[in-house]
Amino acid sequence: MSTAKNPDGTTDTTGPTDPSHTSNPTDTSGPTDVTGPTDTVVRAAGCVLWRRSSSGGELEVCLVHRPKYDDWSHPKGKLKRGEEPLAGALREVEEETGHRAAPGARLPTMEYEANGRPKQVHYWAAEAVSGTFTPNHEVDRVLWLAPQAARDRLTQSRDRTLVDALLDVLHLA
Repeated sequence: MSTAKNPDGTTDTTGPTDPSHTSNPTDTSGPTDVTGPTDTVVRAAGCVLWRRSSSGGELEVCLVHRPKYDDWSHPKGKLKRGEEPLAGALREVEEETGHRAAPGARLPTMEYEANGRPKQVHYWAAEAVSGTFTPNHEVDRVLWLAPQAARDRLTQSRDRTLVDALLDVLHLA
């Protein structure tokens, strides 16, 4: 296994987890203390947020720009203690993008090292149903891009696989 240092201080140690090992979207087992020892898994969740363009109905994927890391990613964040991953994913989408979302299929879970600790991020496909973006301290910009443009803009290679997974579950691959 190889590791690579990323611009945001994270280290990739593995690729996407086999979705068959993460099929229970309400699974809250495992450590939830995000301030504990270095061997405690940091639990997070997010969505690959999508919509149909108003002009032609083409698929668009939402990416967020985080000024703290100067990167482009999918909306995601740490789970609160006792929070279910899907609820946390939808909360993070709304906090970061201003959009409410209708959750869809479970996407692969990503596992990697961040700041010397293992991190596990659960993802779902989610359709934006309402809302408007307002810049905030965590996210200063959002982009709605065609899938290939979104893949090209994402900073982390691991995030690109989630665009492919979205296309698969929407039967557009």
